[in-house]
Amino acid sequence: MREVRKEVRPIDPVVVITILGGAIVVLLIVGAPIKPLRMLGQIGIKFVIGGLLLFFVNVFGALIDLHVPINFITAAVSGFLGIPGLALLVAIQQLVLS
Repeated sequence: MREVRKEVRPIDPVVVITILGGAIVVLLIVGAPIKPLRMLGQIGIKFVIGGLLLFFVNVFGALIDLHVPINFITAAVSGFLGIPGLALLVAIQQLVLS
């Protein structure tokens, strides 16, 4: 009898990352009881909200020649402090950096 050998292929890294990312998203949606994971999700959401706030300030601020750069620090400030933080960034941009 002839032995049949199957070739073993490694798992594609993209598939592994996609599965892990999907698992993290599912845990965040379900409301994971793991506090650090929930806190990381909330921090990530605040960064995204801060980036969106800065984006809209830049879109509507183009009418009055206002531009606040979107980077990690400005997204964190506007995300964690909200509208007052955004106003602070605009004031710093206009009064100090211009």
